[in-house]
Amino acid sequence: MSWDLATPFIIDLRVAADDIDGLGHANNAVYVTWLERCAWRHSQRLGLDLAEYRRLDRAMAVVRHEIDYLAAAYEDDELQLATWIVDWDQRLKMTRRFQLVRPSDGTTLLRAQTTFVCIELSTGRPKRMPAEFIDGYGPALMAGAL
Repeated sequence: MSWDLATPFIIDLRVAADDIDGLGHANNAVYVTWLERCAWRHSQRLGLDLAEYRRLDRAMAVVRHEIDYLAAAYEDDELQLATWIVDWDQRLKMTRRFQLVRPSDGTTLLRAQTTFVCIELSTGRPKRMPAEFIDGYGPALMAGAL
C-alpha cells in the first residue's frame, strides 16, 4: 500500500448498505464517522481509552475537520483508513492526518486533517493535557509530517 507517511495506524472498513446515499455512493457524513472511529481506535491502542479519559477528567475533542473527498466509495468496497499524529503543542492542541484507500485498485479516496483540543470533561472547557496524554500520544508523533 502506498501511504502518504510512514508507519500508519490502520483500520479496515467495509462500506455497508446503510452508508450509501441517494447518489449511490458512501455519504460524506459516513467518512467523518470513519475518521472518528480510526482516531479513537488509535487512542485506545496508545492506552488512552474512554475509562482513562474519565479517570483523568480529560478528553481530546474535535475543533476542526479539513476533508478532501477525492473519489467515491461504493457498497461492499473494502477500505483501509490510516492515521498519524502529525503535530501537537503538548499543552492543548493535537493534529491528526488521515488517508482512506481502496486496496483493490490503490485509489486514495480521501485525505483529511483533524485538529483536537484537550478539554476537561467535567466542564467542557479547554484544559492542559495531563502527563498521561504526553506519555501516551507522544511516542506516536510523526516529526515534521505537517
